[in-house]
Amino acid sequence: MLKGIIGRKLGMTQVFDEKGNAVPVTVIEAGPCSIVQIKTEEKEGYNALQLGFLPKKPSRVNKPMMGHFRKAGVGPFYVLKEFRVDSVEGYQLGQQITVEVFKPGDYVDVTGWTKGRGFTGVMKRHNYSGAPGSHGTSDYHRHGGSVGSATDPGRTWKGKGMPGRYGNERVTVQNLLVVDVKPERNLLLVKGAVPGGVNSIVLVREAKKKRSGDGKD
Repeated sequence: MLKGIIGRKLGMTQVFDEKGNAVPVTVIEAGPCSIVQIKTEEKEGYNALQLGFLPKKPSRVNKPMMGHFRKAGVGPFYVLKEFRVDSVEGYQLGQQITVEVFKPGDYVDVTGWTKGRGFTGVMKRHNYSGAPGSHGTSDYHRHGGSVGSATDPGRTWKGKGMPGRYGNERVTVQNLLVVDVKPERNLLLVKGAVPGGVNSIVLVREAKKKRSGDGKD
């Protein structure tokens, strides 16, 4: 059974539990998603369902992709993602997957893409302390210091923290508790934070390491 869906992070807020405690939650617009392609072990070598999320104008889709959507009788969509399943029996093209695949008390793994920070220095990227602010320091305040050795080994060590692109990385946060599900608005409320900015795409799957009812979070 597929217990996964594509969503969009709407932001964070808080709700109150039955004891009156404030619980920080991330609000995710989860689905509805349509099945665009069914992959089988006999043909592709594995069982998977390709889901589409966020409707897109046909004028913004090229002909090959339009044929792909037309074959399924749905779409087009902005986002296409695959979800592995044990069996594809019972699923058909065009079938909708809604947020109701989850219920309060479930645990999920949420995958997102962190905010892109562009090209940054070592202080922001690797949390370096930088050079002293005085005592003769000139034009070196935010530098990372020496990047290598002298004669031995005579090169920069692999893995040395250097300036470069920071952010925009795929990150998965595991074992988040589903606090509430609002099917009428396609909303999923999970405890804690998930990667990405507002309106960024996230993938929600059933938790791999923690099953529902495995204890309190």
